[in-house]
Amino acid sequence: MKRLTYKFASIGALALIFLISSSFVKTPSSVSFKCMIQMINYTGEKAYVVVSLIDPDGNYVKTLYVQGDDDEWFPDLKNWWKFSDGSNENIDGITGATIGNGERNIISLAFEPSEIDSGHTIRFESAVENQEYYTVDAEIALNSATIKNKVDGKGYIRYIRMVPNK
Repeated sequence: MKRLTYKFASIGALALIFLISSSFVKTPSSVSFKCMIQMINYTGEKAYVVVSLIDPDGNYVKTLYVQGDDDEWFPDLKNWWKFSDGSNENIDGITGATIGNGERNIISLAFEPSEIDSGHTIRFESAVENQEYYTVDAEIALNSATIKNKVDGKGYIRYIRMVPNK
């Protein structure tokens, strides 16, 4: 009887270990895209570009990427700064160098599946020192049918193109 109890206890312990360890395994739930930002030819300093997730009501949800790592200039991106400064977001891991006239940059963006086809958009704001600020330089609907379409910018961004990461 002792041996039988020991076997069941061992099987139970293994099952418990399996259940506990499997609860810590994360399955990839986000959807990832490569995003190319192509700038127009302009004169002046390199542009700061902020990429944000916007909800269906036009409110900021989160910052996805910031091109420009000198936080002295973040307040020049006025609308985003109102959100970011008060939200206590940690943007250190999602910043990169500024981008100049005629240049392009490829970044990676990730979204939760629930954010796709739910009315969310991806907003690109841009600013150049001592020049104009564009609250909505480009905006892409987070829609599975149209997200891969080329979207023209209205300011320093010539166009945006997104493709799924594989």
